[in-house]
Amino acid sequence: MAGKDYFTALYQVAKVINASLSHTEVLDKIVRLVVQTMGVKACSLRLLDSKNQKLLMGAQHGLSDGYIRKGPVLVEESGLDKKVLSGVTILLKNVQTDPNWQYHDKAKSEGIKSVLVVPLMVENNAIGILRVYTAEEREFDSDEIKFMEAVGNLSAISLENARLHQALKRDYELLVEYKYRIDDN
Repeated sequence: MAGKDYFTALYQVAKVINASLSHTEVLDKIVRLVVQTMGVKACSLRLLDSKNQKLLMGAQHGLSDGYIRKGPVLVEESGLDKKVLSGVTILLKNVQTDPNWQYHDKAKSEGIKSVLVVPLMVENNAIGILRVYTAEEREFDSDEIKFMEAVGNLSAISLENARLHQALKRDYELLVEYKYRIDDN
């Protein structure tokens, strides 16, 4: 997609991340911005559950409710997601026929052909994946792949910052509560 201004789009992603500690709001804006910038059918961001067994929907734009509720994305049953969670970016040209895709029929009824998937990494640990979906078979050029990987990294930083903020807030509240108990005695 020559002519796209990925630097401006990345700047917008960084501004969104910087503007809020509400990860729900941030992720929703990120997936919308990705769809708009890349000119794709949809984008989703899925996060690993606490047991690292399922990928749970964190945010999406452009997918129907029926597709979102198609069934769980189980890491053990998805060769694609296992590879991506190891830190690899993967493009599937036609998910309707690719053996690495978990829900062929649902992809067909949703009108999805190609999918580009990047990992969300915090240090060397995967915390989720970012996907873009197209209605037609598509190759993604190196700028598009770099953009997606950068957005994936920024999304992971955003999620980690929100987690750390929550932990710090919880620790502060416990400290204040402890201090008041001691002062009352």
